Order: sequence, then C-alpha cells, then structure tokens
Amino acid sequence: MTRPVTLFTGQWADLPFEEVARMAGEWGYDGLEIASWGDHLDVVRAAEDPDYVADRKAILERNGLQVWTISNHLLGQAVCDSPIDERHRDILSDRVWGDGDPEGVRQRAAAEMITTAKAAKAMGVKTVTGFTGSSIWHAVAMFPPASDAFVQKGFDDFVTRWTPILDAFQENGVRFALEIHPTEIAYDYWTAKRALEAIDHPAFGFNFDPSHFVWQQLDPSMFLQDFADRIFHVHCKESVTHLDGRNGRLGSHLPWADPRRGWDFVSVGHGEVPWERIFRTLNAIGYDGPTSVEWEDAGMERTVGAPEALEIVRKLNTIQPPAAAFDAAFSTKA
Repeated sequence: MTRPVTLFTGQWADLPFEEVARMAGEWGYDGLEIASWGDHLDVVRAAEDPDYVADRKAILERNGLQVWTISNHLLGQAVCDSPIDERHRDILSDRVWGDGDPEGVRQRAAAEMITTAKAAKAMGVKTVTGFTGSSIWHAVAMFPPASDAFVQKGFDDFVTRWTPILDAFQENGVRFALEIHPTEIAYDYWTAKRALEAIDHPAFGFNFDPSHFVWQQLDPSMFLQDFADRIFHVHCKESVTHLDGRNGRLGSHLPWADPRRGWDFVSVGHGEVPWERIFRTLNAIGYDGPTSVEWEDAGMERTVGAPEALEIVRKLNTIQPPAAAFDAAFSTKA
C-alpha cells in the first residue's frame, strides 16, 4: 500500500498558507493536513463559499499537493473544557470567544465544529483531526478526591456535547479523529477505551500520535492493534524522556526544551518512538491513510526538521509485506 506523507500546518500558521504550500511542495510532500487557524483555512468561509474553496485547492495544485485531512484542534478544545479562561481566549477566534461567557464559548465552539464538517465536505476530505476538551482533566490527580460519579459526569458531558457534532459529521460523510492527548477526554489507553464505550459513534475515532504515548510509557503498537478499526489518521511526531531523578513526568510547569523538564517533544528521528514496529503494525492493520508529519521541537528549526522528517517517514513507508512469504522457497511442491 502507498500511504501519502503530508505536513500538518498547525505549527506553521504564522506563515501565509501560500508560503507553507510552496515549501512543502519543494521539499516533496504529497500534501498538507490543513489547520483551521492563521490564514490557512477559515471553516466558515469554506462551508459557504465555493470560490474560497477553489482558491485553497488552487494553491495546493500549484505546488503539487493534495489534501486528505483538515484539522480543528483549537476549536474542539473549547467544546468540553472547564474552566474556560484566558488560555482559550488566546487560541479562539473573536466570533467563538464572543463575550467570554464559558457556556456561550462552548456552544459556539460546538456549532462551529458542525460547520467544520461542512467545510471538510466542501474541501473533499473525509477526516477532521482535533481535540474534544474535557470537563474532568483538571481532576486527573484525583485530589480533591474525584468520585466515580464525578468522572462519569465528565464522560456524560462529552457524549452530550459531541453527539450532535458527530451526527453532523456522519451526515456530511466525514469522520472526526480525536488525538489522544493530555487535557482531552481520552488521554491514554483506558480513557480512549472508555470514550469509545461512552459514545460508540461510527464517525468517532482516533488520530494516532505516538509522541503522547512514549512519555506515558504506553505501547503505541498495542494501541494500534486494539483500536485498529478506529485509527482514522496518523501523526508522525516524537517525544523523548529525561527522567533523571529530578525531572518529573508532569513537566513542572517548565517551558519546552528546558533541561529540567522530564520530557519534550522532538522532531521525527530524534526521540524514543519505535517507528519501525509502528509502521509494521500499520501494515498489519491495513491502514492506508496519510502519515502526517507534525513538527514540534523547541530545540530544532522547523525548516530543518520538516524536510528531514519527510525523508524518514518516506523510508518507513517503504516497509511493506513481500509478495510471497519468505519461507515459500522452502517448499518442495510444484
């Protein structure tokens, strides 16, 4: 199978979309996973204006690129989050933030996620990657004690807020791929399982990003095997741990690349992700969608990391099962 290699534009949204497309095309990427911030993609315009969609596609075509996926991570975060605070003000548009009333922000975010499904359909893509937010992430340390009822209320809130969104996705022939990630309703193996059991919606699956598994000491390949039918998209990003007795796994409120952190995101090829095993597992489960490079590395310039990651992922994608079993030649039968 041939999996396209794309570049996620989320960390490049300070640059014009045209400039990012030019660089990605020159490096040799097959396409872009387009983020819905900066000037890269306005989902409201894409849902309503065919000329705007044509303009986005023309930029891609001029640079030899395609699009299989769009992202709306920042908006999805606000759908379930509690509290809603100044952090959200920094990542949301004025139209979603409005007067900043928390419930109003959540409802406007949910409505625009529905619009995102329409934008995806207009762009001709089948998958939207993103976050869900969580009303119970702040209780992850379980103190003050979080009762079973308290935690269940958080999953119930997720189901209530996301079911109408997912219904709209299904109506538009689009899937939502939640990135398993701290601060989301699903941030590890068991919360992913619980989220699936809670919502059980055909439009809901996962954006697999192994960088979030490594520092939690989870097995990325095991996750792929157990959730094979819900792996809608794949991010290629790495993390590395520095747990030396002083540095803690929770990061200590320290900035990225601070040597006192217990872990960091790094560019592909510079971390602890077992890529070859992962790509062999992707083959085994029949995943043939995009392998999307997400550059996040506070210690490496992105114009170095992105083309280097492309070469690594391209080579990994060449690992494919042989046409005949290696032991077939041992047979003495005609």
